Formats: sequence, structure tokens, C-alpha cells
Amino acid sequence: MLRTLSRDALEAEVVRLRGVLEAAGIDAASDAAQPGPRAVEASDAPQDLAAALEASRAALARSEARQRAIFDSAVDVAMIVTDPAGIITDWNPGAEHVMGWTAAEMRGRSAERLFTPEDRAEDRPAREMRQALREGRASDERWHMREGGRRFWASGELMPLRGEAGAHAGFVKIMRDRTSEHLAGIALKETEARYRLAARATNDAIWDWDLTTNGVLWNEALTRAYGHALDRVEPTGDWWIAQIHPDDRARIDHSIHAVIDGAEAAWADEYRFRRADGSYAEVLDRGHVIRDAGGRAVRMIGAMLDMTGLRTAETALRASEERFRTILDTIEAAFAIVEVKFDADDRPVDYRFLEANPAFEREAGVNLRGKWVTEFAPDLERFWFETYGRVAKTREPTNFENYAEAFKRWFDVRAVPVGEPDDRQIAIIFNDVTARRSAEERLRASEAVARENVERVQLALAAGAIIGTWHWDIPGDRFTVDEGFAGAFGLDPALGRDGIPLAQIVATVHPDDQAGLAAAIDEVIARGGAYAHQYRVRRADGHYYWIEANGRVDRGPDGAPLSFPGVLLDVEERRSVEQERDRALAQLRALNGTLEQRVTERTADLMQAEEQLRQSQKMEAVGQLTGGLAHDFNNLLAGISGSLELMNARIGQGRLQDVEKYMVAAQGATRRAAALTHRLLAFSRRQTLDPKATDVNALVGGMIELIQRTVGPSVRIDTVFLPDLWPALVDPSQLENALLNLCINARDAMPDGGRITIETGNRRIDGQAARRQDMPEGEYLSLAVSDTGTGMPPEVIAKAFDPFFTTKPLGQGTGLGLSMIYGFAKQSGGQVRIHSEEGEGTTVSIYLPRHRGRAEADETPAENRLHPVAAAGETVLVVDDEPTVRMLVADVLGDLGYAAVEATDGGAGLNILQSDARIDLLITDVGLPGGLNGRQMADAARVTRPDLKVLFITGFAENALLSNGQLEPGMAVLTKPFAVDMLAARIRDLIGA
Repeated sequence: MLRTLSRDALEAEVVRLRGVLEAAGIDAASDAAQPGPRAVEASDAPQDLAAALEASRAALARSEARQRAIFDSAVDVAMIVTDPAGIITDWNPGAEHVMGWTAAEMRGRSAERLFTPEDRAEDRPAREMRQALREGRASDERWHMREGGRRFWASGELMPLRGEAGAHAGFVKIMRDRTSEHLAGIALKETEARYRLAARATNDAIWDWDLTTNGVLWNEALTRAYGHALDRVEPTGDWWIAQIHPDDRARIDHSIHAVIDGAEAAWADEYRFRRADGSYAEVLDRGHVIRDAGGRAVRMIGAMLDMTGLRTAETALRASEERFRTILDTIEAAFAIVEVKFDADDRPVDYRFLEANPAFEREAGVNLRGKWVTEFAPDLERFWFETYGRVAKTREPTNFENYAEAFKRWFDVRAVPVGEPDDRQIAIIFNDVTARRSAEERLRASEAVARENVERVQLALAAGAIIGTWHWDIPGDRFTVDEGFAGAFGLDPALGRDGIPLAQIVATVHPDDQAGLAAAIDEVIARGGAYAHQYRVRRADGHYYWIEANGRVDRGPDGAPLSFPGVLLDVEERRSVEQERDRALAQLRALNGTLEQRVTERTADLMQAEEQLRQSQKMEAVGQLTGGLAHDFNNLLAGISGSLELMNARIGQGRLQDVEKYMVAAQGATRRAAALTHRLLAFSRRQTLDPKATDVNALVGGMIELIQRTVGPSVRIDTVFLPDLWPALVDPSQLENALLNLCINARDAMPDGGRITIETGNRRIDGQAARRQDMPEGEYLSLAVSDTGTGMPPEVIAKAFDPFFTTKPLGQGTGLGLSMIYGFAKQSGGQVRIHSEEGEGTTVSIYLPRHRGRAEADETPAENRLHPVAAAGETVLVVDDEPTVRMLVADVLGDLGYAAVEATDGGAGLNILQSDARIDLLITDVGLPGGLNGRQMADAARVTRPDLKVLFITGFAENALLSNGQLEPGMAVLTKPFAVDMLAARIRDLIGA
């Protein structure tokens, strides 16, 4: 097929395949001996291109195993594979090594977790995916997140994955930890900046000679020292050589090129250099050669010193050295020069102090000159040896701050190499920063406490416990308040920010409390410190309320009062409670004399009665359940069997007009028996659900009238619907039943009437909340029913979902209601939770998983007649081990015009499905004999018949029926017993879909 393609098409396919190999990190030339891209491009024959393409495809096929090996063995490179939505599906060991999370922790999580909060806020992950889809890849270098909230600098590339047909199958992101290089780059830029500043500030004429182009750059000192204006200087090596005195020129040219052409790096010589005015200066010139990886000299940097200035500088240098020595001897910073010792494997194992200033000796407490550090600190951490050894070997300075356990102190250290590289010597300057670190820790702890206090104040403000805050500038007599304070007392908020006269505030205080308030304020201003006082104030509604003012008076250094900040607390309710408590205590004291004896007398009777009641309740619950079921089933069976016998007798008598009423009676008894069976299955959490994408707001709204009639006029129904409520995949009838039961329970908890609130909402349950609520992490729809009733104590809540547990009087409940609701919610993939306090009411919340799709519209009831609707040749396979069911289904199919094929077990049904016979629909029971159930048979058949429609008919919810809480497309379920018209409607819907 490839040989029939045009040249352009073949070239495009070659480029595409090589791009795939390169993206996977595979060198196509190493996997198959193929001509390179230039060789392919140079070929003029399409047959050669086809051969190259065939070979590339073969190389790609051979590399699949190698790709997985690369993916799993790349421990220093993070490779992350996601689906199109950015959910992680694969996580190689390199990703675990770089970021700390294991593959098990990250699979199923969004790749957004790798981005910083700032990038997530800017929607960076989605932008990268869009760029990768648009341009083929998206590269970035930025900070990312690793386990524990730590950041690291990474270079990454995001590429889209394509399926066999070119469909977007996801993304692969390749990341490398570049933190060290990034920080080193920053340090390098800082070093270069310091170099430029030094070059600008020095009096030496610094030159930078590019040996590959013969270009020379000078600093401004060339003008200051020698008078040559930089804008008039020819920036070449020839100009430089031309300024050397003719008698020195050949010597200098020879000496400098001897270094450049040799293996040495340093050059220094003296010569006469012409100034701009024509005179010559005696200069000492020094240069350093920079070579490439092959040893070739590519650059030389040096500095030219005027010897006249140098002589003056030598004198100054001696004085400077004396000053430097004086500084080192007097400064608080510790300074030392050490020689690092290495073992046979070139690992640093010790260091000796060659020089140390007095401050260093004070820090160590001993004269360290000539001593090895292990002599007085044998337990010193390896960190110090490794760090100093690295500076000595690499000649790269370092700054760090670290804790020395041997000294129990923190040190801020600067280490720089000194002397010759082979000497392995470094200079150390450090300060004891233990006090500063301790202060920082105390500051962080103080800030944490402050944040907690602010959060507590904000929570108190939100809850209404704090009315508002004030600040009184005492010297300026400026009293400012926040908006909460101003709103509570009907004040202008703008005036509250600018300042309100204190007299205007005091005017709102109850006349009987003003004198006490003034005395309390005078007292705290006189002494300073904390202040707390309760009094009554007139609020914006004109009524007086009890408040408590809490604050403190802060003083200046001279003891004068400066400021008086504080908060107002609403204590009206607390005062009322205290008054009521005092009255109750008085009554309690009056009863206390006789209460103890009465309690003693009744305790024994109550304990005995409680044990008898508990046993009676258990037996009553079991007896009520079993007796009621036996009674109901016997009645229903009597109605069904009697109706069938009379129908048989009337048909034998020819009295067909009487058959219909017996038929109606038998069908009614059958429906009631089915309903009773469903209640039993709900109790056992094994009911067959028919989940649909449901608009729960609409479902609840349609039940309000029924709920109101059920709970009665003494209970008010309020609803709080979230407008953008997510759909839920749930059995609507079961959800309606659960909601009605919850409302009935709420009514029973309010014997004197009250309010029921039905509320819907969207909830995102994170990992911590999921563990606490015993449910999977994810997005849920919540349906909550709250009442203002008596509430429940913790011990009742703990047993509320237990079968047969009830708090209702004997004979008024079996304890199955909440148990059935719990079973329905868990079977739907959700959860039920109770929040209640005694005397404060109860809230029962049903959590159902969010459905990613639209809610289904209400179905129109099917017409209760059977008309032939089948197209010519349409055939239905019926698999059921019950002959009467097969007969019934086959007769319905015949009335609808379909051909029916029957099988008694899963094996026989699968043989038919794997044949060439035409099968438009499979109708099967789930529980089948022979080791192959209905769901397994349907799944096996769909391997060869992927579009096979399946209708499950079952009287029990086998675990094999549902997958992930729902049926696959093209599948439906019908619960036994079922109406014939419902069976016909499901058949028409599935085949016609």
C-alpha cells in the first residue's frame, strides 16, 4: 500500500513517524539501519521512500517494548501520562523520585496538583494542554509542586497522545528537576552583575579579548587612567598591540602568544603603554586564558595596572592590610582559613585551622590554630565536611545557614576558596545566628497565633457573637468604629471611619449604667491594661440590650495612655440564660430535699422496666415484621389463587363475562405482592434499582403538595433549592420514597408542630472529609431534610441506621425506615449522614454521586395495548430457566410481531449469540443455572456483537448486574413481577433506539 503513495505523501509519513520516535526518546537510526533524513530526502525514487517508511514503521513496532522499559527505568526523568481531561493514568518511577508521590497516590488525580497555586489560579494547566493540542507540544520552565507542598524548578514538555485513528487519547508530560541549575544560573547572573560593577568601579584597565574574532572590549578605566575615550578606541587586538612601545611590542607579542598557544592559563608581563597624550605609562598587565572543551584558547580576560599608581597602591595596600588585620581582630564575625583533608577516595574527612581571628576563637572557646576540627568536635555532622570539601575541590564559593548539633547553635556561613587549588584551602566567615533564628521561630509562632486569633474574630463576627470593634486614640480623642459597630447603633459608617465624639457613643448607654461605665473607663485609663465591663445600650431598633465591652489601654514609654482598642460582645442571650438558670437553681434547691429519695426508689423499678421494655421491643419488632409479612403474603396468595380457580371455572362454564373481574383482582394482588417484596429488598439493601439521570430539584418540587398533605397543617414546609444543581443517577421512585419517609420522621419528631426544610446543594468531598464520612472522595449532590424537633443524643444517632432500632413507642414503628434509606443510598453509590443535637432539631442528608450528563425528561406512559411493531425478520433471544416466564415473554413478542428464540441457561444462550443467527435483542434473567449468569453472557456476546441490545428481567439485584453503579448503553432492567404492557414498552424502546 505504501508503494502506491505519492512522493509528497511518503515524505510526510516519514517525517511523522520520525517525530513520533523522537517524542518517545528513541533514535530511529539505532533501532534499524536506515538512511538518515537527508538520505531519504535525497532519494528521487518513491520506491526508496516507501522502503524507508516500511523500515521506520518496523523500527517503531520493535521499539514499543523499549518505550515501556525507558518509561519504567528513567528514574531521573518524570514521565506522566494523562487522559484528555488531565487525569493522571500512568506515573513512572522517575516521577516518584522527582516529586515524592507514588503511582498509587497519583493515578486518578488531576495533573493540576503538580502546578503551583499561582499557576492554577491563572488556569496554566488548561492553557498548556490547549497549546500542546494546537502546536504539537508545549514547553515550560517554571516552579512546580512536589510532595509536602515543596517547590522545585523543572523544565517540562507536554505532548498530546494520539490513537490509531489520530484521535486525541491524552497527554504525556516529561519533566526534569532543574532546581540546582536554576539556582546556579541565578547565582551566575548575580556574579556577572558583581563583575560588571567591579569592572566599572576599578581603576585597572580591564580588557576582554575574543580570540576567535580578535575583538577587545575595555572598561571605563581605560579613559580614566590613560585618557583613551572608549567611543574612539578601535575594539580590536591590533589597536591594543599598536599602543605598546615599539621596543616592547615584539617581546609582549611573543610572551602572550606563548601562553595562548601553550597549555598555561595565566599571563603577566610589564611594558610601556601609550597614553592618549602620547606619553607612555609603565604598566603591569595580567591576563587569564579561557579554553573550550578541546583545549583551544577562545577568550582572554585581563587587567592593566599603571605601575605609578601601583607603587602608591602598594603603600596603601600595606596600610590596608594592617587595617584588615585590625578589622579581623576586632569584628564580631568569626574568620578562619582552613585546610580540608581528603581520604584515599577523595572524600573530605576533616579540616585544620591555619588562621583564625579572635572572634573565631571566642566562638570555639579554644585556640584553634593548627588543630583539626575532629579533635574538639568528634561528632560534627557530615554536612560541614561535605560542604567545605566541595568548595575546596570545585573552587566555587558558597553561602549557607545551618545548625551544628555539636555546638547546639545556628551559623550563617560564607566559604570561599583561597590559595592554590592543590592546597585545598578555604576561607570561612560566619556569624552565630542562633538568637536570630530563635526570634524568627518565636515570630512565626506569634504570627500563627495572630492568624488564629484573626480567624476566631472573623468567625465570631460571622456568627453574630461580636457586634463590632472600636479604636480610641486617647491623646487625639478620636473614636473610630467599624461598620458592624456603626450599623448596630444606627451610625453613619463614614463618620465611624473618620471619628465619632465619645459623647455621642455614651449617649446610647442606658441612663442607669452611664455612671458605672464612666467609672470603669476612668479606672482602666488610670491603670492601663485589660478592660471588661457589661452594660445596656440602645441599638438601632430603639431597644436596650446587654453588651460586654472588652479591650485594653496601651501606654507609651512615659506611662501616658495612648490607645484604647476593643470589641463589643452581644451578651443579651447569655444574661437571659443566666437569669433563667438562677431561677431554675432556686427551684432545684427547693426540690433537692426530696429528690434523692425518690430517685433511689425509682431507679430499681426503672432499670427492671427498661430491660423488660428492651426485650419486648426486640420481640415486638421481629414479631411485627414476620407476622405482618406472613399475614400479607397469605392474603395476597389467597386472592391470586382464588381468582385463578374461579377464572378456570367460569371459562369451563362459558361465563366469559365474569373472567375480567377475577383477572383484575389477581393482577391487583400481584402488584401488592411485588411492592411488599421491594420493601423487603430495600430493607436488606438488595433491591433492584432503575437509575436515571434525575433533576432532583424537579423531583422534590413535584412532591411538595404530597408531603404537605402527609405531615399535616401543623408543620410548615420550606424549600431551599440550589439553582445550578447537578443531576444525579438515581432511581427516582426510590428517592421519592426516601424523601417521604424522612419527612414523616421529621413530623414525628415535632409533636407540637414545627418547620421542615428541604434543601439541595452541590458538595465537593475532599480526602479528609471522605474518610470522616465513610464515602469515596468526589463530587456529590446533597438532599437534606431538617426539622425543628426534639433532636437525638449521640447514642441514638449511633444506632439510627441499625435494623429494628426505633425510639418510637411500642407498636408505632419497626425501625426499618432509616435502614431502608441507608441501604438505598449506599446501593446508589452515596451515603446518608445525621447531624442532630438534643433540643436543636435534626438534619438527615442524602449524598448521591454527581452525574456527568443531562437529566432525563419524564417518560410518557406506554399505551396499554399490544400492536405488531416489528420489522420483517427482527428476532429476540429469551433466556430464562423458568418455563412460564419464557412462555409469557415469547407470547408478548409474538403479539408485537417479533420472532422469539428460547434458551434455558447462559451457556445455551451464548452458543446462539456466537452463531450467525440474527438477534436484535437479548432478554435474559440475571440469575441463570450452569455457571454463567445473565450479565456475563451479555458481556461475552458483546465481544462479537458490540451493538447488542439487552433487557435484564430479574426479581433480585445480583451484584453482577451493575457496573460502577449503572448499566452500560443499550442495556435496561425490568423488575419481576412486571406488567405485560411495561415489558412491551421496554422491548419497543430498546429495539427502536
